[in-house]
Amino acid sequence: MARPKADFPAAAAIRTLADAQGRLALRVTPGARYESIALGEGVVVIKVLSKAEDGKANQAVLELLARVLGIATSSLRMLRGATGRDKLVQLD
Repeated sequence: MARPKADFPAAAAIRTLADAQGRLALRVTPGARYESIALGEGVVVIKVLSKAEDGKANQAVLELLARVLGIATSSLRMLRGATGRDKLVQLD
């Protein structure tokens, strides 16, 4: 049985969690069963299918976030958290 298509929060709702400098706090779960984005207390909670090896999960996070925000992946830059679950991303 096919999984239903994920409902993502609106881009405007995600952007409201960014600070004045355009930085967005993320809490990431790699190796999840399905991709999802949810809004938490001051952070965006993201689950990606990719495993946390060789930067694959980080790339998947940036690609999913860019797709939901409707921007190019190159418009996102990871500032902090490349090896942890808590990340800080700059929206350009």
